[in-house]
Amino acid sequence: MAIPIVMPRLGDFMTEGVLTRFTKNAGEEVKQGEVIAEIETEKVNYDLESTDSGIFHPTVEAGETVMVDAVMCYLLKEGEEPPAVLEPQEIITERRATQRRNNRGASTAREGTVPSTPGARKLAAKLGIDLSEVTATGPRGRIVESDVRNHSHNQTPDSAVLPGLPEPTEIVQLSGMRKAIASNMKNSLSNTAQLSYFMEVDVTDAQSQRRKFGCGLGDVIIKATADTLNKVPLLNSVLKEDKLLKFNQINMAVAVALEDGLVVPVIQDIGNKGLSEISESVKDLSDRARNGLISPDELVGGTFTISILGVVDGFTPILNQSQVALLGVGRSVQKPVVKSGEIQIREMMTLSLTGDHQVIDGAVAANFFRRLQQAIERPTNIFK
Repeated sequence: MAIPIVMPRLGDFMTEGVLTRFTKNAGEEVKQGEVIAEIETEKVNYDLESTDSGIFHPTVEAGETVMVDAVMCYLLKEGEEPPAVLEPQEIITERRATQRRNNRGASTAREGTVPSTPGARKLAAKLGIDLSEVTATGPRGRIVESDVRNHSHNQTPDSAVLPGLPEPTEIVQLSGMRKAIASNMKNSLSNTAQLSYFMEVDVTDAQSQRRKFGCGLGDVIIKATADTLNKVPLLNSVLKEDKLLKFNQINMAVAVALEDGLVVPVIQDIGNKGLSEISESVKDLSDRARNGLISPDELVGGTFTISILGVVDGFTPILNQSQVALLGVGRSVQKPVVKSGEIQIREMMTLSLTGDHQVIDGAVAANFFRRLQQAIERPTNIFK
């Protein structure tokens, strides 16, 4: 019996992934444990290992976007023919594609008569390309994603489509990670009532003590945030449809910038960790994330996110999907401040808290900020 290999779910909210390439050609033998495909998501590049042995038979093209649980290839026995009917996963994919076409109206729905893969139809709709004008190179005359991309690259920019713009010097296809980040951010803004609050905190004493301790200021802010979440636990929650999931355990997601996007590895149970352990975890996860060595298991399960952007004064971060709060951390700068009736030069930092107003009201945000400010400006407990 043919063994299907499907697109794995590599994250809490992953719905699709990009098949970067297969490592085998059609008809070649695959052994159990061999890497059979390279997959790209918004968070990681992942080598998919085969769970069985057999003769390799692909069902999608490299470069295609594949829905989670959709079949990418089969492993066959010697002389066995691949299934001729749609598998349940493919039916789901086709059904979703049909729904999207129907939603776009009758003119777009007519494109359904052109043999094409769901990924090709999705990309064509995004780029505004008529599939009837695309040359097909896929199996059985189907249009695949690479056909749509090639058609897009070969087109001359239309001044009617881009009024007033000069001819572009280059057209760059967004990567799977970049596209997925864009989709997640839009979904986050569409499905939540986001409101940001700002507070300036004095980090002069924290800077002095962290230098003696041998850690970064970001580590201090992360530790102070974890301690504050223990006191204001509502922010350590996840909203799933009409249910609010509250947690005693704090799993802190820490945003790490990459060349072509960002990943958000999670420090599990950070509320029970000391500053030294937090500092080591942040460095380890950040280094491995930048070198592409982070595992999918380390990118899921976050209950609260912190984003440190140390080159700007402040910003309005967008919530991680389903989480109800996120803390943005700006740079520290020296400013004249009135303290004890005198003007002093102090190191100040702007913090920005984005909350889902469906759950987090202003009074709750203010209580969190007040306690966080106390923890940072009187950091004795942090360095115990």
